[in-house]
Amino acid sequence: MKQLQPLTITGGQLAMPGGPNGPSELVSGGIRMDGGLITEVGANIAAQDGDEVIDARGQIIAPGLVDLGVFRIDKAAFHFGGITRAALMPDQSPPLDYPSRVSMIAKSGKPDLWVHPLAAATRALDGQELAEIALMKDAGARGIATGRRWIADSGVMLRVLQYAAMLDLVVVTHGEDDALCGEAAATAGEMATRMGLPSAPAEAEALAIARDIALAEMAGARLHIRQVTTQAGFDLVRAAKARGVNVTCGITPAHFMLSDLATVQFPTFAKFSPPLRSEADRQAALAAIGDGTVDVIASGHDPRGPEDKRLPFADAEAGMAGAETLLAMALTLVRDEVIDMARAFALLAGNPARLLGVPAGQLEAGLEADIALIDPEAPWIIDRRKMSATADNTPFDRQGAQGRVKALFKGGVQVV
Repeated sequence: MKQLQPLTITGGQLAMPGGPNGPSELVSGGIRMDGGLITEVGANIAAQDGDEVIDARGQIIAPGLVDLGVFRIDKAAFHFGGITRAALMPDQSPPLDYPSRVSMIAKSGKPDLWVHPLAAATRALDGQELAEIALMKDAGARGIATGRRWIADSGVMLRVLQYAAMLDLVVVTHGEDDALCGEAAATAGEMATRMGLPSAPAEAEALAIARDIALAEMAGARLHIRQVTTQAGFDLVRAAKARGVNVTCGITPAHFMLSDLATVQFPTFAKFSPPLRSEADRQAALAAIGDGTVDVIASGHDPRGPEDKRLPFADAEAGMAGAETLLAMALTLVRDEVIDMARAFALLAGNPARLLGVPAGQLEAGLEADIALIDPEAPWIIDRRKMSATADNTPFDRQGAQGRVKALFKGGVQVV
């Protein structure tokens, strides 16, 4: 898919820092794209002869979202949500632990979606023998991931981090100590006790994060904890950043929108990994997003069919179909004044693109022209029956939302 005609978008609000009244101010202006790249962006952009012109009045001109850590590729769902790039977790069938599999996935989304494979850190994701990390990087891997589970063997994890440091690849890890979590379905506390659910202490997250940060500091590696969900976890990341450790962390909307109170009637659409936490931890998550501790907001897109979800809560699989609601849920943080609009798109696009090392995620000349036009006030009702994902397991069903993608461009070509 090649951009055949230059395109200029005018009259919008640019989602980029540096407005006249500080970082929270959107910049009025436009953007020009030619040859699949952004050629100009700023306040006084004028169309040239032969350009296609789009008036974006009343809309935000934003970078296409970069979704870091999805478990399935659903193009229609991603396009609906403004996602132009997705980093795929290695938990596939078969897992992404061979160069040939990585290479196939890296080509699978073209031309209207970039899929960036995250290579399995260990063979079969069993946490024991290192996979062919260098060969998988050559095949197109943009990072290394431990998958849905934590690597319990510290020696193996240190070697993963050391290899990653030599190859300048980010290591994406799951932050829960498996020995403590076991088959837990909930976070230990009042709600789990009342519901009679197998549970694990929230400290399982802090223990895993503390060890991985210590090993990353030893190896000089880039560590990204895919989801941090507890006060103790955020404190560990915050302290590590303060002393110069190259650590980042992410979160999904479920964990800053919901607490374990959402599980009171055993809805399996609210079963996640990590599980929902206490209201105090949810408030800590909002604080961590606001103060810059959290670097990435990702969808955690993991659609699960009825065979996985129409089960007793303890037996159901974890996961949610999150791609279509990612943008709208993130915009609630702007309306609630937790963050400003420029910071929202740094979390949704700029930071994940930087971690993956891809030329996208910002409105900047020379980067690929992955652009979303967004009406931030457009109201809609989340309806799982109308979702484009391969399954409809959203915890936000029938919830009102604001913010819709009105047009999406991949490499300067309109796809939505």
